[in-house]
Amino acid sequence: MRPTGSTTAALVQLFHTVTELLSDHPYVVVIALDFSKAFDTVRHITLLQKLASLDIPDCVYDWLVDYFSGHSHCTAFTKFHGQISPLLNMSASIIQVSAVGPVSNVVNTGDLIPLTPGNRSCKYADDTIDTCLVIPASIIDSRTEELDSIRTWASTNNLKLNLKNSVEIVFVVSTRLRHVQLPNPLDGVPLVSSIKILGVTISSHLSVSEHVSSVIGRCAQTIHALRILRSQGLCREAVHRVYSSIIIGKLLYAISSWWGFVSAADRQRLQALLQRGIRSGIMFPRNT
Repeated sequence: MRPTGSTTAALVQLFHTVTELLSDHPYVVVIALDFSKAFDTVRHITLLQKLASLDIPDCVYDWLVDYFSGHSHCTAFTKFHGQISPLLNMSASIIQVSAVGPVSNVVNTGDLIPLTPGNRSCKYADDTIDTCLVIPASIIDSRTEELDSIRTWASTNNLKLNLKNSVEIVFVVSTRLRHVQLPNPLDGVPLVSSIKILGVTISSHLSVSEHVSSVIGRCAQTIHALRILRSQGLCREAVHRVYSSIIIGKLLYAISSWWGFVSAADRQRLQALLQRGIRSGIMFPRNT
């Protein structure tokens, strides 16, 4: 994901989809799918065919054809008499951190859509290209068919669906748990009680207490390090700048996506962390 707002936007979309469906269904299943080495295996010819179907200027398409053409690769065997393998043309892979990488991912996965009306998909690209398949309780029997369709799509697009690294989670409101018959787990897909997506952990009961605990733990370590640096002579202003950039950055990461799930107890824990920074002298109140 780009370091601007795309991570937050992806989380907002997923959490909003789940909570919206929970208003009409007793539970919602999310299957977080993982594709092995996704960026390395995207075929250029398949991607260019999809780009050709878009309404883009010819000059832009020609530039993209040129961009994905003429690349080769060789391997240096430094431990075997310094030999170098023959050059081989590269017919697949997109560079994740390039300007066209995220756009290429969007285009390549554009035709990956659920088979059953009512099911939703939320796609994002982090270290890999991942998809969250969201299935409400009323059509839970469509899970197997959806997975078969995704496998077929992956094979057609030179990708491999890695079910061992995929997970399934059943979101249900805690007050309904006693009255809900949850579905049986999928074969080959681990069932989890909490899931970490794009750095944010949320439980099956829509609690982010685990995420808050993780953030507080990482911030506490940084506060301890800053206190040591201050005792070694780091000036007051420098300590404050480091605190603001690191601690506040960790606290605010994608906060608009998960703050609505924070309990009163978690808010008190976060407030206590900020008060600890003030008492330690490494965070200044707003009026100082």
